[in-house]
Amino acid sequence: MKFIDLFAGLGGFHVALGRLGHKCVFASEINKELAQLYEENFGIKNVYSDIKKVHEASIPPHDIMCAGFPCQPFSKAGKQLGIADTRGNFIEDFKRILNYHKPKYFILENVPNLRTHDREKSWEILKNTLENCGYKVDYEFLSPHEFGIPQIRKRIYIVGVLGGLKDFQFPKKQESSNLNIRTILDKKSINFRRMSKEQIRCINVWQKIIKVIPKEELLLSFPIWSGEFDANYPFEKRAPISLKLSKLQDYKGNCGKSLKNAKTKEEALSLLPSYARVNQEKFPDWKIRYIKQNREFYKKHKKIINPYLKELRTFPHTWQKLEWNCQNEKRDIFQHILQFRASGIRVKKSNYSPALVVNSTQLPIIGWKKRYLTKKEAARLQELDSIKLPATNSSAFKALGNAINVHIMQLIAEKLIGKKRGQKKKK
Repeated sequence: MKFIDLFAGLGGFHVALGRLGHKCVFASEINKELAQLYEENFGIKNVYSDIKKVHEASIPPHDIMCAGFPCQPFSKAGKQLGIADTRGNFIEDFKRILNYHKPKYFILENVPNLRTHDREKSWEILKNTLENCGYKVDYEFLSPHEFGIPQIRKRIYIVGVLGGLKDFQFPKKQESSNLNIRTILDKKSINFRRMSKEQIRCINVWQKIIKVIPKEELLLSFPIWSGEFDANYPFEKRAPISLKLSKLQDYKGNCGKSLKNAKTKEEALSLLPSYARVNQEKFPDWKIRYIKQNREFYKKHKKIINPYLKELRTFPHTWQKLEWNCQNEKRDIFQHILQFRASGIRVKKSNYSPALVVNSTQLPIIGWKKRYLTKKEAARLQELDSIKLPATNSSAFKALGNAINVHIMQLIAEKLIGKKRGQKKKK
């Protein structure tokens, strides 16, 4: 069958449907670098285009419309403007193409928040539009780790068939307890980014703290905010920003730093943890709870923690927070997967990779190798390691963060459409 690939990106749809013997007759990608790469990888011409400016009559006849349309308007990591976002105004494009060409099938992919965005209004508009074009619509939330790939990356997959879906069912999830990110790592890596000396120094300090906490005591299931260690600024009734300088000077701020000698209110506030400087009269309940829990944690382990307070203060505020997501695992940070995030340093089990995202500052770090995941390894998580990737790491990871997972898409397409007669299933 013939298919078109809209918002084509790296070409995940192309790889998945190509494995099943189907042929791409048109692709559209607005990013010039990715469009040129798509042409190079798949031999399709004139990929660089804005689909909004492409007349439907100029698109070749096809049996399947594929689209991994922009997720930023619906992602929790963005502003969530939805259809009001120019990137979210894709529904009319789907409508005019489907009404003109009447392909038998369509397959769409996006972030799960699309389903509930704006109290489900965005989903209802999309679903009603597709149904009014004559399609029976179904959807499912799926993640690679449910199909033998060590990456948690939940996405919504939407399918439609002109006239009716009949007996279609999404692929059955097959979760495994034996997944491990080690299976996709290079045995010998050459081009990789090492952890910085400061990152290693920071982890070594956190490791010293974790190591001396009694083994019989579970580590925190909530984020460890070292900014609250030995701090006593008020936080429950009023936020610190509402206090006068003379009052602030009575307290201690980030990691027990005294505010007594602050000359101005601005200077006093700068000595507080970054999350405590926000311009609000009262902190939200969740923040009050975290601060209280961390102060209780410090009080309980004061003797253990105090020797490291001075060094903790030398790190950026985001590095002064630790999210330990490895309960009942070995308390050795370097044996796990790390991320230096805006919310803090996150430590995760090595069975799964965190979802690949477009933000290169959140790239997974392989703790036991003290290096970042390479773009080739990340491509394996998306089953896109058979094609040429963007030259720079930043461009490659951004594209992979936006890409669809080929393995899941191949399973869906085979269930929905089938493979070309005589075509052998490829791994």
